[in-house]
Amino acid sequence: MRYLGLDLGTRTLGVSISDESKTLANTLTTLRFDGNYDNLLEPLKKIVNDENVEKIILGLPINMNYTIGDRGKVTLEFKEKLEKYLNIEVIMQDERLSTVEATNYLLQADMSRKKRKKHVDSLAANIILQTYLDKMKGMK
Repeated sequence: MRYLGLDLGTRTLGVSISDESKTLANTLTTLRFDGNYDNLLEPLKKIVNDENVEKIILGLPINMNYTIGDRGKVTLEFKEKLEKYLNIEVIMQDERLSTVEATNYLLQADMSRKKRKKHVDSLAANIILQTYLDKMKGMK
């Protein structure tokens, strides 16, 4: 069984997946959509079934002052949709600065702007999932 990490944007959804031991996160894909989050449900269901996913870790955009803004509210609504549609537990993980961190990694790798745009969302999902995995290993 594996965990799936998600970074929800306005037009893209970054997806990462853990290894079987739930120690390492790996980028999986970036799903593009037209702004209607319902269009993500079926592709995610396929990933959950194909990859034997038992839990989803969804990045929650929290403001720097720990409040939840409009993007956070949309993300919480998406969480409810995922849980109902997939019948799977969805855990919220603070994602503050994950996209900035992902962009910095790609800049350090000297990746072109065009390539960065293709990879930043799945890498942000990877950071969200790895943060959660590290936190869980530290609690044991």
